[in-house]
Order: sequence, then structure tokens, then C-alpha cells
Amino acid sequence: MPYTSAPHEQRTDVEELRRRIPGWGVDLDPADRPAVPRERREPGGTGAHWEFPERQPEPSARERSIEHEQLPPVFGTAQPLKGLSGGIRRFAYARYSEGRAAHWLLLILGDRVDAVESHLRSFATLRPDNPVTETGVLSERRRHGISSRFGSRRADVRHQWMDPILVAGPWVLAGVGLVAVARAVARGVRR
Repeated sequence: MPYTSAPHEQRTDVEELRRRIPGWGVDLDPADRPAVPRERREPGGTGAHWEFPERQPEPSARERSIEHEQLPPVFGTAQPLKGLSGGIRRFAYARYSEGRAAHWLLLILGDRVDAVESHLRSFATLRPDNPVTETGVLSERRRHGISSRFGSRRADVRHQWMDPILVAGPWVLAGVGLVAVARAVARGVRR
């Protein structure tokens, strides 16, 4: 029977439903409902007590969803936002609601930018990232990596063409930049 917005003509007798269906209408009487104490709005009725804890100091501005008026009393400060990725994340929290796709897409973009920033930061250290060992390229030969990609429905097969660009890209750019700097220094020395 299709749904219509008109009132239904057939009315069922409540007592007849109770006789026919075991357990029907057990929650009609509020005294029989197990959740009734929670439905009452009397804070002292349950015996539970809670006081708002002392707020954690906020040394710098924190990202906070626009749905929430304030931060919770305790929040994490282990990974403060920094760089361009931090700016992208701050913009996502300041501009878009958590219910919007743009909020989450900007946070994902912030993660990708943070990964690139970390790669670039590693070049300035004495021990930069090692793409050969950190990407698992050596295990491809030992663990049948190439043969496992053909004839299967693996999800990573669709984006494997872009993996060398993302992994080797920063290294190639750093090498090109290093060669350009070396050439500029060599030209300056000749003059």
C-alpha cells in the first residue's frame, strides 16, 4: 500500500493489539519505562553530581570547531599547528562547520602539505629521509610485490602510477635545486 498524507481511516484498538502482540505498548505508561529517570529534568533526582573542572590554560589560540562555543576543559597541546599546513587547518576550523565536506577536505590537504613540509625539513638535517628503505621498495622484490598487483582487485593499483612522483618528487626537486646552486656558485667563482 503506497503512502499517502491523508489520515488513515483504519483505527486499531489498543487493547486488541495488546492481546494479539505480546509486549505491545509496554512503554506507554511512564512508570514502566526503564529510561524515565533520565527523561526527568531534575538534576538532584539521580544522585549524580559533577562540577565543571578547572580549565586548562590556553597559552596560544587553539583551533576549535565553529559549532562549539569553547574548548573542553582539557585538550591536547602535543602537536601545535605550524607552517602552511597549520594555516590551512586553522582556516578549515575558522571558516567551515564540521558537517561540511570543505572542512574535512581542507584538513586532508593540510595533512598532505604537512607531509611535504616534513620532507623538506628533513633535507636540512644531517640524516634526511631515505626513500629507498622508508617506502618499502626493497620488499617489492622479496615479497612478490609486482606479481601481487596483477589480476587482483587491490585498491592501491589505481594510484600506484602517482606513488613514484609523490615519493621521489621532493628528492628530484632537491637534486635539481642543488645542481642549480652549485652552478651558480661555480659561475661566481670563475668571475
